[in-house]
Amino acid sequence: MTSSDPLAEIDAIVARARTAQAAYETGGSQERYDRAAQAAAWAIMEPSRNKALAELSVETTGLGNVPDKIIKNHRKTLGLMRDIADAKTYGVISDDPDTGITKIARPIGVIGAVVPSTNPAATPANNVINALKCGNAIVLSPSPKGVAACEMLLDFIHAEFDKIGEDKTLVQMVPPPGSKDKTQRLLEISDMIVVTGSQNNVKRAYTSGTPALAVGAGNVTVIVDETADLSAAAEKIAASKTFDNATSCSSENAIVVVDEVYDEFCAALTTAGGHVTADEARVVSALWPDGHLNRAVIAKDADKMLAALGMSQDVPHGTQFLAVETTGIGPDDPLSGEKLSRVAALYRASDFDDAMATTAKILAHQGAGHSVGLHSSDDSRAMRLGQVLPTCRVIVNQAHCFATGGAFNNGMPFSLSVGCGSWGGNSIDDNLHWRHFLQTTKIIREIPFREPSLEDIFADYWTAAGK
Repeated sequence: MTSSDPLAEIDAIVARARTAQAAYETGGSQERYDRAAQAAAWAIMEPSRNKALAELSVETTGLGNVPDKIIKNHRKTLGLMRDIADAKTYGVISDDPDTGITKIARPIGVIGAVVPSTNPAATPANNVINALKCGNAIVLSPSPKGVAACEMLLDFIHAEFDKIGEDKTLVQMVPPPGSKDKTQRLLEISDMIVVTGSQNNVKRAYTSGTPALAVGAGNVTVIVDETADLSAAAEKIAASKTFDNATSCSSENAIVVVDEVYDEFCAALTTAGGHVTADEARVVSALWPDGHLNRAVIAKDADKMLAALGMSQDVPHGTQFLAVETTGIGPDDPLSGEKLSRVAALYRASDFDDAMATTAKILAHQGAGHSVGLHSSDDSRAMRLGQVLPTCRVIVNQAHCFATGGAFNNGMPFSLSVGCGSWGGNSIDDNLHWRHFLQTTKIIREIPFREPSLEDIFADYWTAAGK
């Protein structure tokens, strides 16, 4: 194996992972799986290492900010560990005498995980913990900008593995320099692949021939109706929109406000640190100077974002994000799509039905399946959104980017990868979590015979329609 044969290098890495996984499974126990997962979690959560990872992540990717990265690394990992603490992932996990079926937990094998530059430590750590908890080995393929943080994370995990005598080849990564060919080989020879990041990588995952868990595009739209607590809504949207400089796929990209409270909400948004501007043309020309998102704006601190947009002198002191008034939706209106920055599109709707119609148009353009937000005191409106819109999540009265991927005050699994169902071209509609890293063998025994009669099944139908 030489550097002149990079695909053979990937083959060898996966082969080592397969050997390590076989021994991990053969010598496995719930205690061993739990301990390995704890080791990987502490590798990123130990405060000095968390800080080092956050600093390196921002330094090497240019995305996000260090304080929020530290919070994200801690909170996402702690929440995941809470979720998996009592999960049975080894041996018999259910035994149902009524059906005669016993389920035995089985690992999937070697997981190949493609991880993004937006969360170069938290996302791979999440995948590693889930994989180890369920008896798997894992090989990470970071984005080019995420290589340094991934290397540091693996060093920390391996140091923890040394403490507990665990095999370090259970957790490996594609060595730099990264390439599409290397990633493609990993996709093709793993037992299962998990892809978070570009939709190009998602498509490659689903066409690789390997079972795949991949996630859809974000472009969160949030509705503020006339029954909402406007100050609370503005504060939550501001906190979410600015967290880690809007690197999250769950960051609000469009705000749709019912006309009756539009002016009052805009005032509340200003109080919360937003600046409402009607100068759409100016923002668009600076945000997409050559048809592509301006890298000087993407996931940058507020002062750098405003400077890159040429607006530093035109907004109040302390402005943290922009809300740009617009009406356009679609490919000719880039504000209606994902912006990966402290910029949100702001739409005015005549009433709630109009707000829902606007949201549907935005999702049809981008972000179908991911999630929508609602700030309202009328719960029936959340039910309407859930029954009509192409979305897997309706986040009610919460800061969206904190809530979508699991929070300590809601019941969603902690995750950094959000499945978008068939609407988003995904195989899952849930947050990616530990159960997706596990398969089962079923022991099926005979039970008392129970075959229904035709009358049992069709009596109601015959009464309604005749035989």
